[in-house]
Amino acid sequence: MRNAGLGSWPERRAVISPDRVALVHGSRSTTYAELYERIRRLAAALLAAGVSPGDRVAYLGPNHPAFVETMFATYFIGGVFVPLNFRLTAPEIDYQLRDSGARYLIYGPECAEAVAGLSHVVPGTPLTAYEKLLSEHGEAQVAAVAVSLDAPACILYTSGTTGRPKGAVLTHGNVVWNCYNLLVGVDVGGDEVTLISAPLFHVAALNQCLLPTFLKGGCSVIMPAWGVEECFELIARHRVTWMFGVTTMYAGLAQSPRWADADLSSVRNLIVGGASIPPELIRIYLARGLKFCQGYGMTETAPGATFLEAPESAGHVGSAGVPVFFAEVRCVRPDLSLVEPGEPGEVQVRGPNVTPGYWENAAATSSSFAEDGWFRTGDIAVVSADGHYRIVDRLKDMFVSGGENVYPAEVEAAIFEHPAIAEAAVIGVPDEKWGEVGRAFVVLVPSHSLTADELRAFLAGRLGRYKIPKYLDIVADLPRTGSNKVRKAPLRELPLPK
Repeated sequence: MRNAGLGSWPERRAVISPDRVALVHGSRSTTYAELYERIRRLAAALLAAGVSPGDRVAYLGPNHPAFVETMFATYFIGGVFVPLNFRLTAPEIDYQLRDSGARYLIYGPECAEAVAGLSHVVPGTPLTAYEKLLSEHGEAQVAAVAVSLDAPACILYTSGTTGRPKGAVLTHGNVVWNCYNLLVGVDVGGDEVTLISAPLFHVAALNQCLLPTFLKGGCSVIMPAWGVEECFELIARHRVTWMFGVTTMYAGLAQSPRWADADLSSVRNLIVGGASIPPELIRIYLARGLKFCQGYGMTETAPGATFLEAPESAGHVGSAGVPVFFAEVRCVRPDLSLVEPGEPGEVQVRGPNVTPGYWENAAATSSSFAEDGWFRTGDIAVVSADGHYRIVDRLKDMFVSGGENVYPAEVEAAIFEHPAIAEAAVIGVPDEKWGEVGRAFVVLVPSHSLTADELRAFLAGRLGRYKIPKYLDIVADLPRTGSNKVRKAPLRELPLPK
């Protein structure tokens, strides 16, 4: 094989299925042949701008075909792709551009103000001038740069829920093996119509949806931004067969007035990730005949670590599945001994999908691997006797109340069963008597109300008393990262209610 890297994919797909539609964005459709031609033009433009193999190229902006083209053009010339969270502030973007050493930046018009405020100036092109850039390099003859599977492909910055985000390096091999794992677990077809509804700078939307669809020659329908109404419309218009989402997205669909009558007959697979999904929400979808392929992973595992295939969904509600086909997963005590079934322990992963480390951060890389080479996720799980993983919580989110461990994710799942609650987040706060107690932040379903006493009464038969939150805060929304995970750090900074 002359080129094992991801940069070879567009040409291979253009040869195999030139006339199939690769991307849909608004009213515009792009075939695989057209996409390959555009990628070659952009690759020529990057080379003309002085980008060399190994250099980093960044993209900043909402979901757009230019994201896909920039990524593949970067791989085509042997570069390293750096997708940035467009919701960040100028100083945060500045840090990631500087840390990655980005040589070129392509950005959406929505980000022009942030780019203008950068202190670390990076040459680049806004999307307002993007088509002109491509047209100027239509005659260039550019050949793909051959790279090995061990070469860095991209740098994905972690959500940064605490401290400075770290740049997780994923190699071409990491991404390829993750695609293999996904294709083992999901019957992705060449006729797939995949809704890209989560941000593409997030590893799940990119590596779990877009790239496996591309590999199989399917069609990716790109949503610029998430919206419940827009999602229903796109599913019906394009006969979407597959999508990825996080809990808040699927909850929004289920709570919509359109839910009962929406035409979802084309949907074959739903994938959920990012955080544990409440069992009650899974049951709501099962009642509509829709099954979740629930998985667990993180940026550093590219991201799949465990997976629950659709046929197993009804029989294992709440499970994050079993280890993916081409990786090893274990659950251990602090001394690295394996836990017993049902005993909480830290999840650790080893395999060809696991990052080699963090970009120019040897200390963070070293601390993220156990002494025997397994990647330490920092997540707590319990494993059943038949090998199913249930993610309990983040190690850092667990708190101790009266000598008992409390895992907020378990409490949040129980709270979510209350009909008045749309979203919930639980943290531990100091308490003179118990050491720590729970504080719940909830978003209510419109036209509903709830008191702390009502919530405690509801939870009394569902949770042990020490797990029931002492405090209840009704909020309009919850702070989130760009990948829609709840940011608990800002919640911990809020003063306790009087």
